[in-house]
Amino acid sequence: MPIYARKPKSNYATAPEGLWPAVCVDVVDLGITKTPWGEAPQIKIVWQLEEKNPDTGKRFLVFRRFTPSLHEKAHLRQTLESWRGRKFTKEEEEEFDIEKLLSANCQLQIIHNVKAEGDTFANVQAVVPPAKGSVKLRAEDYTREIDRAKQYEQHPDGKEPGDDGPPF
Repeated sequence: MPIYARKPKSNYATAPEGLWPAVCVDVVDLGITKTPWGEAPQIKIVWQLEEKNPDTGKRFLVFRRFTPSLHEKAHLRQTLESWRGRKFTKEEEEEFDIEKLLSANCQLQIIHNVKAEGDTFANVQAVVPPAKGSVKLRAEDYTREIDRAKQYEQHPDGKEPGDDGPPF
């Protein structure tokens, strides 16, 4: 009897294209990863859109990876300056705590890219300040990756102390 391996179908909805109000819900240190230019440190910034997935009722999540550099040509610096609506000062560019972005509101320009296999991905094209007078968004139903890792370290079997199994 044959045993088949198949490419899994994506089971998540793609965030819609357009300009959307969003809130930064996570900043993740990815460590050293392979990039098209060799190995480099990488971070991931995660945003939650105001728009909700009609199938789940939960807000769409999007993210973008960056090299944590504030060099004038670095994508992170360009994104942060666009988001802030101003350039970095000489003092600010010496060191910037990326976690200051948590809970910061913005507007995200989302575009769709289609891979050769036909999969559609939502990509963050631009990050700009929130619209004047807009309601401040707060994270909904999201646990930061670092907190999920801590939960797992404390309870790798998924059980809380005193949890003896299912209550039936």
